[in-house]
Amino acid sequence: MSEHDPQLEGAPLIKPSSTDHPLYDSVVEACRSVYDPEIPVNIFDLGLVYTIDINPENEVRVIMTLTAPGCPVAGEMPGWVADAVEPLAGVKQVDVELTWEPPWGMDMMSDEARLELGFM
Repeated sequence: MSEHDPQLEGAPLIKPSSTDHPLYDSVVEACRSVYDPEIPVNIFDLGLVYTIDINPENEVRVIMTLTAPGCPVAGEMPGWVADAVEPLAGVKQVDVELTWEPPWGMDMMSDEARLELGFM
């Protein structure tokens, strides 16, 4: 007997974002204003923001990770993201959640971030 839940079999580790929500682009821009203190690239282009989930009530849930679990700003980064997103017009509430699944990797960076860091 498999220990995997058949419902979750093959489910992506990263939940899809609400890309068609009218607030999505503003939330992305807000996330782009937050930088990892150790890398001069914003958290969105670094690929640290896994999911931006916005429900019909305009409650925003951001699921993000950090470059490393021992990241010195681990406790602060979610607050920075919430502070960036909360003031947006139309946003009712923001909830930022940290996850370590899947672990972040260089391949999650945007081409812009790779270029900026000299990886391309």
